[in-house]
Amino acid sequence: MRVFANPVGSGSLWFDNLATADGTPVAYDPQARTFLPMPPFCVNRERIGCNWIAPEQGAFCRSCAMTALAPDPSAPDAIPNWAQTEAAKRWVLDNLGRWQWFRPEDSGAPPVFHMLAEGPTPVLMGHVEGIVTISVAEADPVLRTTRREALDEPYRTMVGHMRHEIAHMLWWRLSLRADFLDAFRSVFGDERADYAAALQHYYLYGPPLDWRQHFMTSYASAHPHEDWAETAAHLLHLTDIADSFVAAGLSTPQLPVSGWDPYAESDPDRLIQVAASIAVGVNNVNRAMGLEDLYPFALSDASRRKLAFVHDWLRRGAQGR
Repeated sequence: MRVFANPVGSGSLWFDNLATADGTPVAYDPQARTFLPMPPFCVNRERIGCNWIAPEQGAFCRSCAMTALAPDPSAPDAIPNWAQTEAAKRWVLDNLGRWQWFRPEDSGAPPVFHMLAEGPTPVLMGHVEGIVTISVAEADPVLRTTRREALDEPYRTMVGHMRHEIAHMLWWRLSLRADFLDAFRSVFGDERADYAAALQHYYLYGPPLDWRQHFMTSYASAHPHEDWAETAAHLLHLTDIADSFVAAGLSTPQLPVSGWDPYAESDPDRLIQVAASIAVGVNNVNRAMGLEDLYPFALSDASRRKLAFVHDWLRRGAQGR
């Protein structure tokens, strides 16, 4: 994620800022990828802290307009959890916008979000034909950590959920193309295999013993759909780690050139190698503070090939070049 210029003075702005350091209200324009110091602001600005501009006064921004169902406000912590969930959505949508996904020039269907609070029964997150269902309760760090440990996952965040579930939606969009499915099946396998049965087998018996040689995560081994979603999410992780590193003014001998733009990189092997080296370095920095690794994953040769495949298709963008 880029670091942005202050439109009314010196200094920088970060992606989630609502105001400058001196208190001037600002909002992010996702089309121009810049901050503006004037309305119209998203109608959700006061309610959930949305900091995007709107097309007109009293309207939703582009991101909030994609939310068809908001959580029941009477549920405990529903509004603050929803605010954090929408912030993660805006982050991921802006990432994908760097490859022209879901921008006004994208003529395909945008994702529709159902943001649901949880009662006694957990919300099953997922995607069906363009509709992405997200449990806003996962914004709670205690609940999220509890579930991460119960599932023996090395990583679980709301940004991660957004990248994974939107990746399913991207697969659905790409599957409408005549040239995608055969290419996909040659790399990930046949997604027509019984999904429910595959997940049941995974939860009963776990991943194959050699899953690390073939998949990004153990869950990716459950079914080709999950393999795609996990791999696409990791491509977004790695690309944005590299982009945020460069935007922060940091440097490493691994960078190809000064001012390198990871989203513009056409060579997937170069992108993956540079991003992985940055992640390893930041892991080491985190350990200096007694924190968990930023990116606790290893990339096998098979995983790198899958990441390259996803990079090729996502970088073509919504226009399908």
